[in-house]
Amino acid sequence: MRVKFWGVRGSIPCPGPQTTEYGGNTACIELRFDEIDRLIIIDAGSGIRELGNFIMANDLPKGPIDIDLFLSHTHWDHIMGFPFFVPLYLPTTTVRVHGPVTHEADTLEKIVGGQMTYRYFPVRDAELAANLQYFHLKEGEFDLGDGIKLTTKYLNHPILCLGYRFEYKGKSFCTAYDTEPYTNIFCSDPEDPSYDEAMAVEGELVVAEQNKVLQDFVTGADFLIFDTQYTQEEYEGSKVGWGHSPMEFAVQLAARSQVKKMALFHHEPMRTDKQLDALTAKHCSPGNDGGTEIFFAKEGMEIIL
Repeated sequence: MRVKFWGVRGSIPCPGPQTTEYGGNTACIELRFDEIDRLIIIDAGSGIRELGNFIMANDLPKGPIDIDLFLSHTHWDHIMGFPFFVPLYLPTTTVRVHGPVTHEADTLEKIVGGQMTYRYFPVRDAELAANLQYFHLKEGEFDLGDGIKLTTKYLNHPILCLGYRFEYKGKSFCTAYDTEPYTNIFCSDPEDPSYDEAMAVEGELVVAEQNKVLQDFVTGADFLIFDTQYTQEEYEGSKVGWGHSPMEFAVQLAARSQVKKMALFHHEPMRTDKQLDALTAKHCSPGNDGGTEIFFAKEGMEIIL
């Protein structure tokens, strides 16, 4: 497997002189299986525009383009690049779009294609020439053919969001964003008038169970890409419940889960290159916390498993 980052930011693209080193595009990851000629894309943030241009120049000359596009969820920063993905305008292209849907009435096709109406964009989704197929995904295990296996896991985000674990020839590659640690939503302060001991205890049990399920999902991964939009201080200050994790949680989770390599991902759009360099020195030193190799994802970075 070969993994390449085309977009690493969360929330909104942030191009400019302070983001040139790590990149300013929103989430898009290319996953290649060269020996079986399979191409998978995870998320269609603004980074997918440049990936589309690359595919047109390098894949199209070899034959028709065939892609599986997996969406972690349908928040705009993860689908905004879809209308600008040039292979969609070729009649010879096939794209199978997979992803979760929160409400059955709003299909994946309606949500993703709904960006392409004349109110927002000059081309309607009905005018796309490619063979587009949509598949509603839930938690489960799937055989993608050619020896590729996929496991999906619901994450902790304000709408349904899926983590993906791909396995091929004994190697595993896992994504877990957008997500945050599970926390007890019931009052745990006995002095608080709203405190209910039974509910507080039940809440703690559910939290422990769900955090364990997430840990099991990433355990032993050869490569994990994990949400780390915030520092612990930022998270506790005002970001609890926003659906993103602090870096400290991710580092500790990777160590507990025997993850071999982890990319810290979904960077806060206000985070500058200089700040990310400082956070690299803090969180990514060899042996700093367990044996996991840790780094902040950069656009253009490629990992071979």
